[in-house]
Amino acid sequence: MEKEVYSLCFMCSVRCPIKVKVKDGQVTWIEGNPHVAGMEGSLCPRGAAGTSLLYDRQRVQSPMIRVGDRGSGNWRKASWDEALDYVGDKLKAIIDKHGGHSVVLGERTQLATHVSKTFLKAIGSPNHFTHDALCKGSVNTACRSLFGYTDGQIGVDYRNTRHIVLYGRNIFEAISVKEVNNLMAAMEDGAKMTYIDPRVSVTATKAHRYWMIRPGTDLALNYALMHVILDERLYDAAFVDRWVHGLAELQDFVSSYTPQWAETETGIPASEIIDLARELAKDRPGIAFHYGYRGASHTNEIYLRRSILMLNALMGSIETKGGIFFKKGPGEAGGKAARKLVEQDFPKIDMPRFDKVGTPDFPLPDPAHGVPHRLPDAILNADPYPIKALFNFRFEPLMSIADTELTRKALDQLDLIVTIDINYSDIAWYSDVILPESTYLERTDCIQQANGLKPQMFLRRQAVTPRYDTRDGAMILKQIADRIGTGDYFPYENMDELVRWQLEGTGFSMEDFDAKGFVAYGKKQIFWDRMDGLKLKTPSKKIEFKSSLLEDAGFESFPTYEPMPTAEPGKFRLVTGRTALHTHISTQNVEYLNELCGENVLWINNRKAAALGITDRAMVEIASSRHSGKMRAYVTDLIHPECVFLLHGFGHQAKRAERSYNKGVSDAALQENRYDKVGGSPAYHDTFVNVKAA
Repeated sequence: MEKEVYSLCFMCSVRCPIKVKVKDGQVTWIEGNPHVAGMEGSLCPRGAAGTSLLYDRQRVQSPMIRVGDRGSGNWRKASWDEALDYVGDKLKAIIDKHGGHSVVLGERTQLATHVSKTFLKAIGSPNHFTHDALCKGSVNTACRSLFGYTDGQIGVDYRNTRHIVLYGRNIFEAISVKEVNNLMAAMEDGAKMTYIDPRVSVTATKAHRYWMIRPGTDLALNYALMHVILDERLYDAAFVDRWVHGLAELQDFVSSYTPQWAETETGIPASEIIDLARELAKDRPGIAFHYGYRGASHTNEIYLRRSILMLNALMGSIETKGGIFFKKGPGEAGGKAARKLVEQDFPKIDMPRFDKVGTPDFPLPDPAHGVPHRLPDAILNADPYPIKALFNFRFEPLMSIADTELTRKALDQLDLIVTIDINYSDIAWYSDVILPESTYLERTDCIQQANGLKPQMFLRRQAVTPRYDTRDGAMILKQIADRIGTGDYFPYENMDELVRWQLEGTGFSMEDFDAKGFVAYGKKQIFWDRMDGLKLKTPSKKIEFKSSLLEDAGFESFPTYEPMPTAEPGKFRLVTGRTALHTHISTQNVEYLNELCGENVLWINNRKAAALGITDRAMVEIASSRHSGKMRAYVTDLIHPECVFLLHGFGHQAKRAERSYNKGVSDAALQENRYDKVGGSPAYHDTFVNVKAA
């Protein structure tokens, strides 16, 4: 028997539409969904390795209950009933003694996030968080400060752009297939790309203009660009006059931030800064300053991200072809969105969040995602109250939250750690119970509401039966809820029932997804009228350069620029990033991908390496105030001399993930847990390290 199943990849968080070929119950081929514009049948390396994950013998194959010390690797196999009863009994005892707010659940944002949030709401806990805040919390806050929309409600029209400016957005390695294909098509049609990064990434090699900026000084560059744009009146005056609040204040603020000043701070010649501003002005409004995906580098992150968005507004490149746009939902096309379990009535929750988001102590980050890097301190200090249980739903605090040793110390204070995961992640290895989830090829999932210029819905369909004794994550949470008395909030007995419940009232059925894997609410792209039709959600109904969100919370809209500190002699700023071959910390043990990239190396400038007696491929020791480790050096002139670089996600300590165990060094172990106290993101690039020959 042969069949084709339209579904959604989940080898990363992008969820690219795919077509899966199945023969005799085995997946034989995966390709991009040919019916989806921009996919054109293509997939990234991670997507192509989906079968490797599916058939991996090193996956978690059944529920596991810890019998030794945490992290010892001593487990016993359990039935699902035993494991779920164990979790239910422990959890109920914790809730009865300490309250539902003592339970925290963190996850990698996914289609079943509404199920996870329902799980916590039903027990009276406000403590749901996602990995999004570790990645782009300050981008989210910056977008809300200007537009009233989150970054997730904004998109870039790559296909029609005439010039795109990327600040470390390594788009050709941190791959979203549709974005990459559309940008490549635009560049083939003559679009230009400017790329700014202390390191020559793959994206840098494709750029028309590449600037090896001094690490951490992008904000200085942007203030200088604004200076030129305003001084030479290169901006879109009609758009700015109609929609911008605070132009005069910005103009006064950037008057002293000249290109000559920025040259000293950034290392980029003043003449080149001026040339870029003038060049972009000729192509506006169909240009895009990309506001970033991972906006988690420095303690002033929100102001960098605001500056990028303000440059878009100055150029009028908002809600226009080739620029940035606000994503349109079903209502814009006369339709109705899929239902979510969180729309039910729940008991009132009066307790603050564990991270104090939404309180005067931490008012601005988005409570929809929370601030997970505050978790270790919240546990250790019992502030604002004791935390007793942590659920990790395919989320990895030990390798995602900076300062792994501090996180581990906090985890030791918990009464219960439960992990729902596919792999033996480090947090699974450190848990009390592992509840194994089926891979995306083995399960049907919740509806994806894909808002954009053309609002659509997608469906992840089960392609094959589970290879091991695993279950759908949304079913696991329901089955725990049944055991603690909150099962009524989960009105389904299997995933098909949940999807059909979600689709009620939308006018679509599950069968409507069979032909192409998605349904569309309309055929035409929806752009709002740029001069009269922007539906901004700020108090002023304008783009707020002078931000009420910030200033009402006691923060400045335009804080004075503070020079980026230079590393002490013998030290380097630690910079981290990604490769096309891996997703965060989750794919290093996938056999196909591990063969291609099995460990990380340390990029170091050739002049600095020579002074330290370090040769290419030699072993070096890297040490911070938190951790030290050994890895191979990659000696090159393709990185700024003030920094060193390593890939995120290596240095795994879970021994049953044999291919990735103890390979490379973990960036999270090296990093200090510093963060942007306005926007919410971690400051991953504000740690300094020593490097020496090993």
